[in-house]
Amino acid sequence: MDINEYAKKAVELKSSGYNCCQAVTAALSDLTGLSEEVLTQLSSGFGSGMGTMEGSCGALIGAVMVSGMSCKGRGAMRMSRQIITSFKERCGAVTCKELKGYPGGKVLCPCDECVKNAILAFGEAAGL
Repeated sequence: MDINEYAKKAVELKSSGYNCCQAVTAALSDLTGLSEEVLTQLSSGFGSGMGTMEGSCGALIGAVMVSGMSCKGRGAMRMSRQIITSFKERCGAVTCKELKGYPGGKVLCPCDECVKNAILAFGEAAGL
């Protein structure tokens, strides 16, 4: 599967009821050695970002989680940094609150786009 197919799958999962983090981890499950079910459970607490919108976007968290499982040691740290940088360039921010424009601001990036961009940022960092 190419990275665009992973992105499409993640957006479909998001549309079917998965939270942003679950959609990203489940879509990339075949790259981790863990089942989609286990990844969905692990990532269930990151809907609305970390800390219910106060922290990092859930989709971004999912991409970084998968990077840690597909790359060991310091390589995972470098890959995570690349994912975060790429995601921020694509979306305009990294916290759920900023992305959604709370309170009363402009939405920088809708959830489906965050999910897609997290997958694309992962693919870019992983060389997919």
